[in-house]
Order: sequence, then C-alpha cells, then structure tokens
Amino acid sequence: MKNLFSILALLSLFFSSLSQSYQPVNKNASPEAKRLLKYLYSINGKYLLSGQHNFNQSMDRWNDTVRAITGKLPAVWGTDFIWNGKTDNGQKIVDECIRKNKEGFIITLMWHQGRPTDDPPFGWKESIQGKLTDEQWNELITPGTNLYNRWLAQIDTVASYLKQLNEVHVPILWRPYHEMNGIWFWWGNKKGKDGIARLWAYMYDRYTNHFHLNNLLWVWGANGPRDIPGDEAYSYKDFYPGSNLVDVLGADVYHMDYEQRDYNELLGLAKGKLIALTECGELPNNIILDAQPKWSWFLVWSDWISAHNSKQQVKEVYDRPQTLTHDEVKITGQ
Repeated sequence: MKNLFSILALLSLFFSSLSQSYQPVNKNASPEAKRLLKYLYSINGKYLLSGQHNFNQSMDRWNDTVRAITGKLPAVWGTDFIWNGKTDNGQKIVDECIRKNKEGFIITLMWHQGRPTDDPPFGWKESIQGKLTDEQWNELITPGTNLYNRWLAQIDTVASYLKQLNEVHVPILWRPYHEMNGIWFWWGNKKGKDGIARLWAYMYDRYTNHFHLNNLLWVWGANGPRDIPGDEAYSYKDFYPGSNLVDVLGADVYHMDYEQRDYNELLGLAKGKLIALTECGELPNNIILDAQPKWSWFLVWSDWISAHNSKQQVKEVYDRPQTLTHDEVKITGQ
C-alpha cells in the first residue's frame, strides 16, 4: 500500500508539472496566448514548425520565395519593428499581423531597438550596433534617470502597437533583445543580474503590469555560442533572466553552426520549457534535425532562404514528415 501511495504521489506530481508547463509566465495571459502555448507543447519533440522572417517594408516577399520553392507556405510568419526614425512602419505591421492571424499564421515579432542615448534616425552601425559605457548602462537600468526615461519612451511606442493586437486577440511570440549574449548590439554582452536580465525584467513588468499586453508569449532568443575573435557570443546562462520571465528559450544559428553541445546547454537551461531556432541562416539538414528533435520552430532570416540555401536544402527540410507548414497548423480548444 505504501508503494502504491508513493507511485500515485509521483504520478500526481508528474501530471501537475505537465499542466504547469503549459501555462504562460503571465498569469493573466489571454485565452489565445494560452492556446498557442498549449499547442506548441502538444507538438514538442514530435513536429517542427516551419517559419520565415520578412522585412517590414515587404512583408510577403520571402514567404512567396518559400512557396515558389516548395509549393507550401511556412507556419510561422515574422517581422521586425525596426525603423530608422523617419519611416515608422508600426501601423503597417499591426495591420499585417491582423491579416496573418486571420489567415492562420503563427506570428513572431522582434525589434532592433535604437540606442536610447540617440535621437532618430537610428543608424545601424552608429546606433543599433553602437555601445553603451558601463556608466551609461547603470543609468539606463536606474528608474527615474534621464536615460531610463528615454528608453521607457521608446518601449512605450512599440507597446502602443502591440496593444492594438492585444485588443483584437492576436497572440504574439514576442522576442525582444535577441542575441543578447553576443557583442554586436548595444544591449549585448551585459552579464549578470544587473545586465540585460534587468532590462528584460523592466520591459516585462511594463508590458505585462502597466499595458496589460496579455497576448504576448515571451521568447528569449540568444545567439548560438561562438568564440570567433571580435565576434563572440557567450554562454547562455549568464544572460538568462529566469524561468519566471520566459515562455520559450531560443537560439539564433547561422552558417550551419548547429553544435550539439550548445543545443544540450539550451535544453538544460530550459528545464522543460520549449526551445526554438528563433533565427537561422542555413537550414539544418536531416542529420542535425534527427539529433536535435526538440526545436519547436525555425525562422529563416529573410533573404537567407534563397541566398544561402539551395532549393534542395529548403525542400529537404520542408518535405520532412515532422515539418509542419501553414496548411497543417490547427490551433483549437481552450
């Protein structure tokens, strides 16, 4: 009898943990966000969602390229809130997300944010890939300072667009401050509790508790670690804000750098949460995908789909029985 009670207790804990894993970190997440996350867990380890990034100036161009090569459309559609300060495409992005949601696409959004020290236009190398001194960073993460308030105004602008999507029940895989473990963005290589983890927590609090953006699932998309001198990306763990602030962990992988040790490190850090190829350049081949079955989706970066992948490479991945395309995704239930 004692053994029976022990087994029942273990089973109860097991099923309880499964139930908890389906829940977004935002306890007030919208029904749509909950359904999306539950769907992602339901296919975890069994299927891989295909995905494609599109520039916000031409939001179907690279989807159309995928269709021309494979006869299919990707399941996940993504774009970027980036703009140079002169042309604000935010409303166009909102309108396109509403269309894509009605058409049955899963949507992921990101943002190459201009450096808060700068006024627009935000140059790529001058601002987005600019640097902050330690003194500037400390000011940025100190509420009430001038630099913090400048940053707050920036994120509030994007929040106004995300709020429109919340109001019309469009769930979003939200991926801010991507590749934060690399050295090439102003938010990059800021380790520890007072690094990017703190800025992430501030954004999460602002978007969740002030703007009530309950349609967001929070995707933490780092870069695959690498030790190329002058182009390093460091271990995931030093930049992770914590499981209470992240729904999905991801990696951006280019140039076929699909190291098994990096995949295992991310899985270990996730502790049962989902992982995804939040950006990729060259698509992983069948050998890699067979060895790394837990990726939830891949998202090819814009023109890389044709500039750095042969048609055969693209077809190989899209023709896998485990790869789901747009027409195969059905998200239903509560």
